[in-house]
Amino acid sequence: MNKIIETQIGHNIRAIRESIGMTQDILSAKLQLRGCDITRSAMAKIEVGQRHLYADELLLIKEILNTDFDAIFYGVNKEG
Repeated sequence: MNKIIETQIGHNIRAIRESIGMTQDILSAKLQLRGCDITRSAMAKIEVGQRHLYADELLLIKEILNTDFDAIFYGVNKEG
C-alpha cells in the first residue's frame, strides 16, 4: 500500500480512537480479545504509518471503534 495512504488511514484511526476517549492499550486489548495479536506498540506504528494494516485488523478496528470505512479512509470530517 502507498505510504501516504497508510499514514492517512493511521491518523484517521487515531483521531477516531481519541474522539471516543480510547487509549492504544485498550484498543489493542480489545483486538487481542477478538483473536488479533496486536500490541500497543504495533497499534502506535499503525497510527503513524510505520506498520501495514491487514484487512482482518481493519475490520476489527472498525467494529471496536464503532465507525464506518469512510471515517477510517477519509477522516471523521469528510464532507459530502
